[in-house]
Amino acid sequence: MLGKLTPLQLKNAKPGRLADGNGLYLLVKDSGAKSWVLRVQYAGRRRDLGIGPLSLVSLSEAREKAREWRKLAKSGIDPTAETKRRRALPTFEEVARRYHETVKDGWRNAKHRAQWLSTLERYAFPCIGSTRVDQVDAADIQSLLLPIWRLKPETARRVRQRVATVLNYSKAQGWRTTEAPMRAVNTLLNGLKQPKGTNFAAMPYRDVPAFLTKIRGMVPTTARAALQFAIHTACRSGELRHATFGEIDWAGKQWNIPAHRMKAGEAHSVPLSPEALSILETRRDASGDRSDALLFPGLNDKPMSDMTLTKALRAAGASDFTVHGFRSSFRDWVAEATSHPGDWAEAALAHKVQNKTEAAYRRTKYLIHRIGLMNEWSKFITGFGFS
Repeated sequence: MLGKLTPLQLKNAKPGRLADGNGLYLLVKDSGAKSWVLRVQYAGRRRDLGIGPLSLVSLSEAREKAREWRKLAKSGIDPTAETKRRRALPTFEEVARRYHETVKDGWRNAKHRAQWLSTLERYAFPCIGSTRVDQVDAADIQSLLLPIWRLKPETARRVRQRVATVLNYSKAQGWRTTEAPMRAVNTLLNGLKQPKGTNFAAMPYRDVPAFLTKIRGMVPTTARAALQFAIHTACRSGELRHATFGEIDWAGKQWNIPAHRMKAGEAHSVPLSPEALSILETRRDASGDRSDALLFPGLNDKPMSDMTLTKALRAAGASDFTVHGFRSSFRDWVAEATSHPGDWAEAALAHKVQNKTEAAYRRTKYLIHRIGLMNEWSKFITGFGFS
């Protein structure tokens, strides 16, 4: 009879074999050690296969593994060899990096070469990077796309296409039995129409001081600290989520972001106001003084997701706005509430000069000027300065 063993029997089992049914046994040694064994017929002879110790494999897990292995044996496949093969299969991140390394030299556009992998690093790897490539399914892809499907429609479409490329490459290499389940993904996303030509919803700059006061009054969390730091520095979410302590120049009071993490592909320096530095100081002890430690880590010390920041925004009662929109709040403040030149604000936002002739002559990044600008912005949004 299938599944006749009970938890109490497992606990009180004496040395010997206890049958659970359909070839599954609990083997109890004289020492008291207990482990699972499955007896199957394979290649014309009977074999006993070890599933694992009871301390690591529960009764339900043993039954599920036994069902899987019986099906393999019935199909003429060696269960233990198949298990070893599956364990050797690469993760999604490993395949993505291998594919990129293989084909990147054939891409003429250097920016495309860098961005192809960086988009996966930002949006796919935190969700499915450690997942074995043969186990990535439509629901996994939907989950990683949902946070950006409406907020960043063009980026979401690129991520979807690049995930599909990695999975199809895996199928060609024999690491998956199927190609990318994109028809199923499209079905899951059906009804979530993407906006066309819409801007990021920005909080009016006059409301930002009250909003930050509200956040500071809430229970401190890493996400709330990250959100405050993003507002003080007017940075992009991706620049923030992947930032490490090695990028912080404490003596120079600035954050130096390497070119490969910038949208325009150029290194960018952000002057840090006393308020922004104070936020980092609260995070410094947790880093253990490691230069590679993330400023605001997510789960398992991986980069936090865009959705984590969005949730922090919603929890503070600002669900009508986006994290990226605070860059527009900053830009509007410069234009309407200060006498500072617009070029300073554009440099602070790391916007690329669109006019090629002008870009060829403009070499300055206005760093000296931006020190005062960012200090003034921080004072305004913390309620100590009213421009």
